[in-house]
Amino acid sequence: MLADEVRPEAGAAVEDTVDVSASTSSEPRDDTAEDRSAPISVTTAEGSQPEQSVEEADPKAQASAAAEATVEVPDAQADAEATVEVAEAQAEDLIEETETEAELSEPEDSRAWYVVHCYSGYENKVKHNLEQRIDTMQMESQIFQVVVPTEDEIEVRDGKRRVVERRVFPGYILVQMILNDDSWYVVRNTPGVTGFVGMGNEPTPLRPEEVQAIMKRMEAEAPKIKVTFKPGQKVRIIDGPFNEFIGMVDEIDMERAKVRVLVSFFGRETPVELDFLQVEKA
Repeated sequence: MLADEVRPEAGAAVEDTVDVSASTSSEPRDDTAEDRSAPISVTTAEGSQPEQSVEEADPKAQASAAAEATVEVPDAQADAEATVEVAEAQAEDLIEETETEAELSEPEDSRAWYVVHCYSGYENKVKHNLEQRIDTMQMESQIFQVVVPTEDEIEVRDGKRRVVERRVFPGYILVQMILNDDSWYVVRNTPGVTGFVGMGNEPTPLRPEEVQAIMKRMEAEAPKIKVTFKPGQKVRIIDGPFNEFIGMVDEIDMERAKVRVLVSFFGRETPVELDFLQVEKA
């Protein structure tokens, strides 16, 4: 009996609870539905992206894409290699054509410097004669320059200094020319010329470094001092505190232009260092 009475009460309580919850949630549900509708729609709209990512992450799709890329890369490399081979072939053909045209055309300018032997002391005269022949025979296009290598020196004579021009290679002149039969004939038959320097009858051209050394020597600004004495010879001191002393040359320093002279003082030889211009041959 008690159970039967309790059960109706419990059922009534349950019904009351259901009714209360329904009554309390009837109106707020609409607001909550409205509030939740936007996120639901957004997630629905954005929900398509995960599907795409899933498709991209598909191993089969990735494998097929990699296979296609692998196929395309060798094709591109093959095309590039074919283009390079074609370009190289064209370049080789162009070089061969250019070489053929060069062989058929006039030879290149092969001018060089040659050493010509002449009478010693007549270098300037031979140069003048050769320049006249070049002019009269119209050989300016084959013989370009004639040079007598010289350099300035300071020499002391009779106690006076003077600058003199000294020939670097006495008995030789330099000629810049294109060597052929005509140019050889013009130079060789110039009065005062005795021949070319070379092996046999073939003139030997100077190397570029040799020509540069000669030209640099000719263009030196400071003149060299001419030394007329050597170790063991007696010299007279002509300048300084030991003026008019007689001594013997002990050592010569060409780089510093100094000479060490042994001068006798009270029966003892004393070394004295002097400039080249302070002494002269006794």
